[in-house]
Amino acid sequence: MGVEPLSTPLGTQESLPARVLAMVDRVLDVATISLLVAMIVIVFTQVITRKLFSFVFVWSEEITLLCLTWFSFVGIAIGFREKVHLAMDVVTSLLPRKVSWALDRLIDLSIFAFGLYLVIFGWKFTVRMGQSTLPATGLPNSVQYVIMPITGVLTCLYSALQLFGVETRRYLHIDEEIKRDDA
Repeated sequence: MGVEPLSTPLGTQESLPARVLAMVDRVLDVATISLLVAMIVIVFTQVITRKLFSFVFVWSEEITLLCLTWFSFVGIAIGFREKVHLAMDVVTSLLPRKVSWALDRLIDLSIFAFGLYLVIFGWKFTVRMGQSTLPATGLPNSVQYVIMPITGVLTCLYSALQLFGVETRRYLHIDEEIKRDDA
């Protein structure tokens, strides 16, 4: 059984913002898979060429590191979207409903603050790194770090939506399948 995203964005809403967000989510999902596949292909090729032909592409390690950095930061945004970040459900389930709700809003605000931090300081760092180049490819070093403010924007977006009670998770049925399989 394959994992399919929800057919309609943000639950059953069909508004233009919901469709745009669904498109952004799809781009993130495809980008993540593409980066993972690229890393696997590059590393596999690097190992084969090194072992069989005593040859290594000079750019392979640099591009793999670039893919890994982007993969990791896009994964952060997806993790916040899907609410798979570290949470203490055992403790909050014992609290009164209003206290639990308030803690959830505090968590959403904290995640938003983290996203804002990535936007502000990630952008400053990206600009600073633009003055140097990557040695093997000659790309500006900022290419490796521009994903930080992008992740920050996405994190702020998802946490703001969650703060206002909008469901951002695209793969809700996965939790249900896991619970069913564990039973």
